[in-house]
Amino acid sequence: MTEPSDTVRAALQDAYRREWAQVLAATVRAAGDLDIAEECVQDAFVSAIDAWEQKGIPVNTGAWLTTTARNRALNQRRSASILRAKLPLLIQPDRVPGPDAVEEVPVIADDRLRLVFMCCHPALSFETQTALTLRLVCGLPTADIARTFLVSEATMAARITRGKKKIRVARIPITMPEAKDIDERLDAVLTVIDLFFTAGHTASSGDRLLDREVCIRAIELSRLLYSLVPGNAEVCGLLALLLLTDSRRDARANASGDLVLLADQDRAKWDTAEIQEGLALVGRALSGLPVGVFTLRAAIAAVHASAASDAATDWPQIVRLYDELLGLWPTPVVALNRSVAVAMSDGPAAGLVELDAVASDPALKGYHYVPATRADLLRRLGRSAESAEEYRQALLLVGNDVERRFLQQRLAEVTGN
Repeated sequence: MTEPSDTVRAALQDAYRREWAQVLAATVRAAGDLDIAEECVQDAFVSAIDAWEQKGIPVNTGAWLTTTARNRALNQRRSASILRAKLPLLIQPDRVPGPDAVEEVPVIADDRLRLVFMCCHPALSFETQTALTLRLVCGLPTADIARTFLVSEATMAARITRGKKKIRVARIPITMPEAKDIDERLDAVLTVIDLFFTAGHTASSGDRLLDREVCIRAIELSRLLYSLVPGNAEVCGLLALLLLTDSRRDARANASGDLVLLADQDRAKWDTAEIQEGLALVGRALSGLPVGVFTLRAAIAAVHASAASDAATDWPQIVRLYDELLGLWPTPVVALNRSVAVAMSDGPAAGLVELDAVASDPALKGYHYVPATRADLLRRLGRSAESAEEYRQALLLVGNDVERRFLQQRLAEVTGN
């Protein structure tokens, strides 16, 4: 295998970001097994190096990769079928589906959503559901998923491996659930789509603040889910949350690629169409009872989107919404975000008290936003030496280069260097 040229390497990287989920989901159908499907997709990407160098990059890279991966999967199934026929006493007849098996028609014709619902089967733990979805459907590297959950890469790799084994042993079908079974998986599906979007909105590592393609794919999945269960308020709330959050994308960094905080963003760059759609969806979600986690988060985003400026933001209302959210979803990250809202509403000293009450939570160990938030509050209070120490701690933990540059700039400000 030859070393890929810069053009082919860029095309492969782009195809991986945009097409991984669709290629894998389509290949899973052909393979009938997650491990085999992943292996075939990886082989397809490797094969593309020589093929695209020799014959040129195809117009539709996703179709090329899907065809290549599916053909490999079908060949493996045919080989397994032949082996079963020759060794009937050694191999269980129902372990590997035949190559001509008829696939069940899904409720919705999007392979990615089928794969999400399979990963969110109730036989799997929530941690496994989310990890599998981020790896298989989103194509995120195991290291990035580990950072998202604040665990080691080895721990996350083991979790993903156990999850795939559980799917194989429990024979969890790679199909959409029946309508009556969708509700029991819905909370998990909502959560993993939200995590997928978050992974693109602020990359955990690398030199880009966001991965636009990941955000687009997450919004697409959210729209598909909304079309599947349009009457569900939380599904409506998730779509609203993603649209309102995504609407700020063009204002989050300046021309030099440096981070711009919400308070300093040029709101003229916010996507008006997404805001209008998101606000309408929030209104629809709030009309349903009971009000859930995603609806409340969308409502918080709606307050930001409705404000003409940071100074005009209704921070007391945001604090009240966070109070309701904590009642439904009492996580340390929500409490951390609430402390920021309190600081904006009642001053940095009040926010620091709230932050310190949650900062020692073991779940936040290694979470760079804790020292970064504390550093900012201390900076605003004029406690420069303490602020500098917190910025240094945050710099030890941050993985994204854009965020790192911002923290370094703030550290320089408080130290005068």
